[in-house]
Amino acid sequence: MPVEGGSSSGSASAARHPKQKRKAHSLSIRRTNSTEERPPGIQRGDMLEGQDSKLPISLRNNLLDLFGQIEREFENLYIENIELRREIDSLNERLTGDGQTIEGGDPSKGPLKTKASHSTSQLSQKLKTTYKASTSKIVSSFKATAGSRALCQLLKEYVGHRDGIWDLSVTRTQPVVLGTASADHSALLWSIETGKCLLKYAGHAGSVNSIKFHPTEQMALTASGDQTAHIWRYMVQLPAPQPPPDVSAPCDDDQDSSDREEGEVDGEGPCEVPTVRVATATLKSHQGVVIAADWLVGGRQVVTASWDRAANLYEVETSELVHTLTGHDQELTHCCTHPTQRLVVTSSRDTTFRLWDFRDPSIHSVNVFQGHTDTVTSAVFTVGDNVVSGSDDRTVKVWDLKNMRSPIATIRTDSAVNRISVSANQRIIALPHDNRQVRLFDMNGVRLARLPRSNRMGHRRMVCCTAWNEENQSCNLFTCGFDRQAIGWNINIPALLQEK
Repeated sequence: MPVEGGSSSGSASAARHPKQKRKAHSLSIRRTNSTEERPPGIQRGDMLEGQDSKLPISLRNNLLDLFGQIEREFENLYIENIELRREIDSLNERLTGDGQTIEGGDPSKGPLKTKASHSTSQLSQKLKTTYKASTSKIVSSFKATAGSRALCQLLKEYVGHRDGIWDLSVTRTQPVVLGTASADHSALLWSIETGKCLLKYAGHAGSVNSIKFHPTEQMALTASGDQTAHIWRYMVQLPAPQPPPDVSAPCDDDQDSSDREEGEVDGEGPCEVPTVRVATATLKSHQGVVIAADWLVGGRQVVTASWDRAANLYEVETSELVHTLTGHDQELTHCCTHPTQRLVVTSSRDTTFRLWDFRDPSIHSVNVFQGHTDTVTSAVFTVGDNVVSGSDDRTVKVWDLKNMRSPIATIRTDSAVNRISVSANQRIIALPHDNRQVRLFDMNGVRLARLPRSNRMGHRRMVCCTAWNEENQSCNLFTCGFDRQAIGWNINIPALLQEK
């Protein structure tokens, strides 16, 4: 979670709640009839140099990665098989010992034999089921990876921040640009087509934890670890579009991106870009880190969420505090507004999220949604009457605003879920994970695809946030992570739904 004032990757990373990190594994290739290990310093691609193959080196390396995953899965199954066999031997010994205490009892005959056979049969069936389920999982994962590459294509990488990126957003007005908020105390605006940085906002004294754009004007709202939220204006001019690079071309460098040094950054950062340093309005009523902020429909009011356990509602024109929304028992993690109604949802570490209704100025009702068992990292509205919530408990839940007692769909994942987003037109949920994965689901909880991830494609560290852009009859998904970069993806929605 973003920190207050921290500017380095280490300090910003330490402020998040402790989460398990996955280690990068390198694939070890061995010959089945030889005990010799691979000589040190030889890469996977080098081992295949002498073999006659017409496959591109990038595709061959990808296949090696996939088969390496299969090898690790079967290695785990092999270990589990050994443990099960030990249990069977132990059970047989125990049954034999029990048989010797019975007069005239023969453990190889009668009820004892039946009991032993039944227990052994159960363990054998469990072993077969485990093999079958794990093998099916491996095969389905292999197929999903191949299909995802056709459905989700890399559009552009946006590299220039000097610390992790917590949040990103796309403008709702022309010109359409991408905004990113980073722990390096800055927010950057990017050309979506070219990946060029267009403008930098450097008015905050702490980590920039959130960025949202005004619905009709060229204004941005940022929340920061310096306990303030800023409203600032921007003017950008889009550069001429450039031809997209060939992302499928082979690369001589086969270094795993996850193993790079902390200081390494691909590409060149924004050297000389226009910089805005003074905010149009500064919102200062919080007593802790401001973790998120958003515009209410119409853009005349904004809401902010803070680690001081409160959310504040402000008038944009006067910067006046209108309401303080209290009720959460622990720090807030996110806030979101409804696209067409005066509704606000706030999420918290107290495992709940709350719905605030401002449609009637005299009544500010609140509904509490309970259903998660760990921190609710985000809760967002859909175009209809649904709210989608994500949590560190590795689940995502879809709720009906008219019935808050139980979710209408639950998505279970293998990693904590960060700031999610839902596409407006197709209502597809994009889930960013701590384990660097990004998965797509529909509102019924059916998995649609997983974004490609390899040595040179995808995020190298935790994915923090996702955002959709569905302008100009195309569908783009943007992701950002603690590897200091944002990535744009082109999502083939018709093919995605057809695969479903």
